[in-house]
Amino acid sequence: MEKLFELFSKGKLQLKNHLVMAPMTRSRAIGNLPNDLMVTYYAQRSAAGLIVTEGTAPAPEGLGYPRIPGIYSQEQVSGWKKVTSAVHQKGSKIFVQLMHTGRIGHRDNLPEGVQVVGPSEIKAAGEIFTDNKGMQEHSTPVALTTDGIASVIDGYVRSAQNAMEAGFDGVELHGANGYLPEQFLNPNVNNRTDAYGGSIENRSRLTLEIAKRVADAIGPGKVGVRISPFSTLGDLLPYDTEEVHQTYAYLASELNKLAIAYIHISASPSIPEKTYEAIRSAFANTLIYCNGLTPETAEAKLLEGSADLVAFGRSFLANPDFVERIEKGAPLNAVNFGALYTPDAVGYIDYPTLSEH
Repeated sequence: MEKLFELFSKGKLQLKNHLVMAPMTRSRAIGNLPNDLMVTYYAQRSAAGLIVTEGTAPAPEGLGYPRIPGIYSQEQVSGWKKVTSAVHQKGSKIFVQLMHTGRIGHRDNLPEGVQVVGPSEIKAAGEIFTDNKGMQEHSTPVALTTDGIASVIDGYVRSAQNAMEAGFDGVELHGANGYLPEQFLNPNVNNRTDAYGGSIENRSRLTLEIAKRVADAIGPGKVGVRISPFSTLGDLLPYDTEEVHQTYAYLASELNKLAIAYIHISASPSIPEKTYEAIRSAFANTLIYCNGLTPETAEAKLLEGSADLVAFGRSFLANPDFVERIEKGAPLNAVNFGALYTPDAVGYIDYPTLSEH
């Protein structure tokens, strides 16, 4: 598995290996502020060539879950500076994932006076955890006006600029997993009749406007976008297969015109091979594959050229020394699923390394 550990260089992205730590919500940011636990967590895992942080809200109304960090205030920027400094000391690069949860949220998880918003007033099915009342039904979102959309985009731009101030190497725009940009993409969630609804081009408009504005603000080589074609996470009901394919082929082509650094694909057996091929064909810069990979299958993806980088989630979560373990063929720690989203160090920074075993 030599390719995994080789230096990576494409465009402006220069990494010490081909391994990416995937973004994973961990809910340790008490008061939505990055803290010393998070500094330790990311520093432990900085053998990855690239770390993409947990989803981080670009604005207060994007804080759909409890205890997720933001990057819209100076206090948050100060907290993130400690994280980026610790990661850079180990020679890794780190992008912050900007995640606006949109309708996937509850008002009890938001600051006082802030509302859950979405493309339309269509409530997501299911429940979401709140610290004060436990599991609650999702709140009904307030449909964004065109002025509201402009404000959301401005929030992404300010947060991207804050990320540069905090020392990040770039930002990843979370357009996957049923959050706000993907809510606009899905016609079952987006019933708008204005310039942001209806056609594929209109439903893609929010994602592309955010990407362009952020790229203009901080440079396209510092911007990535995560997508999840055919995903039904976040109560995204499936729609016409060919239309989904055309949507993501169009997105890849338009993102290529912006010359952003990478597209990060949340891979799934539900994605037809022709959609992967269309994205690869349309997008000239870096493609990252994530989900369900083993070191062996990841190496194969790199060698065949379908992916330029490969991302691992739970393997990095439970193994701070994951890179060393795959180099040595060592067994991996099991994930402590009961402590994925708890507020303390257990199941977060207490996973043993090989030397501690």
